Amino acid sequence: MTSTRVPATEITGVYGSLLKTMSRRMFGQVPDAAGVMWHYPRLLKDAMGFGRKVDSWNRLDRDLATFAAMAAAGAIGCSFCLDLHYFMSRNHGLDERKAREVPRWRESAVFTPLERRVMEYAEAMCQTPVGVTDEMSAALLEELGAPALLELTFRVAAMNMTARGNVALGIRSQEFAAACGLPPLATASTKDAAPA
Repeated sequence: MTSTRVPATEITGVYGSLLKTMSRRMFGQVPDAAGVMWHYPRLLKDAMGFGRKVDSWNRLDRDLATFAAMAAAGAIGCSFCLDLHYFMSRNHGLDERKAREVPRWRESAVFTPLERRVMEYAEAMCQTPVGVTDEMSAALLEELGAPALLELTFRVAAMNMTARGNVALGIRSQEFAAACGLPPLATASTKDAAPA
């Protein structure tokens, strides 16, 4: 178990048993984050429900949604989110080769111009103050349409909430991707890192 800023507690009860069973089925283990969040089960349940709702949105291409979420997680520094999304890319049938390259998307040759614009937008949303420009929005609006741009924006906003909470609580990667045999994630280039 990793060291978190709020120590994990024992997950108990009927809902806790279900949570542990589902976690082991999906990840092969119960994430440390579950034990941390179990101090307030209602909050965990609501956060998971919100995550399922976000995951059900369907106006934005699934690959673009994943790349945007991973780019946001990388900009914020949430290793748990990056690892989890990379691991889940296999379950969603996404392009794992591209997913593993997201941390260094600026220097990687595997991404299309649209994918690059989506990740640039995601990173710009993570800056304080927000670095999204009229030009970024106009280009994406033209290529994606209004519903997909709205979804992109709110997916990145949701990732900001999740990733910043995980970083603040000291929740880190548990190597889900490595446990299922995926090659390691590419490491971010320090010369091209987005300002935070």
